[in-house]
Amino acid sequence: MSVIRLESVATYCLLALCSTLAVNAGAQSPEDAQAKIILEKADEIRFPRTGFQVDINVNSTQDGQPSDARKYRVLSKGNANTVVMVTEPASDRGQIILMKDNDLWVFLPDVSQPVRLSLSQRLTGQVANGDLARANFAGDYTPKLLRSESIDGQSFHVLELIAAAKGVTYHRVLYWVNQANNRPYKAEFYSVSNRLLKTARYENYQSMLGTTRPTRLVFQDALRKGEQSVLEYSDMKARELPDRVFTKEYLRRLE
Repeated sequence: MSVIRLESVATYCLLALCSTLAVNAGAQSPEDAQAKIILEKADEIRFPRTGFQVDINVNSTQDGQPSDARKYRVLSKGNANTVVMVTEPASDRGQIILMKDNDLWVFLPDVSQPVRLSLSQRLTGQVANGDLARANFAGDYTPKLLRSESIDGQSFHVLELIAAAKGVTYHRVLYWVNQANNRPYKAEFYSVSNRLLKTARYENYQSMLGTTRPTRLVFQDALRKGEQSVLEYSDMKARELPDRVFTKEYLRRLE
């Protein structure tokens, strides 16, 4: 009987140890937890968590000369539901991009069936589909706090963001966030092969929808020097957006 009891105790202790190791393996380190908090706060500054509408002007240049100009209206709810409508040029009006979870489609006025897209495909200039359709980084990337940097007398967190799943816009992002106010400052976007694709600067902070947010985003191509796209955000407003808005059947009713 005593042998059986000792074996039972040994088995119990082994199971308890395995359980403890599993819990510890899944737990976040303090640095990882801090990185996640920083990323979430920076996301809240860029865009609201609740449903909203915003107009975006995109002006692209090559070697200082205008190459393309477009305007979009974006309806977004969280990080998984977005509609991007082309408002200018007039020739492209009626084109609508729908993002639902990880699926992305474009609807063209003269085509009966939607066309499947990827988040990383180029939309215009240096702007990828995901740059407009995906509202935040925290939902798509696992952050790590790399270091602190001082730029022009201000201190910044430098985060490394690694894609949490396949199909996101970029494989890896380096992200500078102001330590004093959690405002995004700049970002570098990398391919799967760790090649720098482009950089971004978050500028012209103004009050929009109750928070001071960047209203100007400047993308610069790292592969083709002299090519850049400037996104200007305006007229951001809260909007009730029921789930049916983000369905293929509802798109033709949007205004």
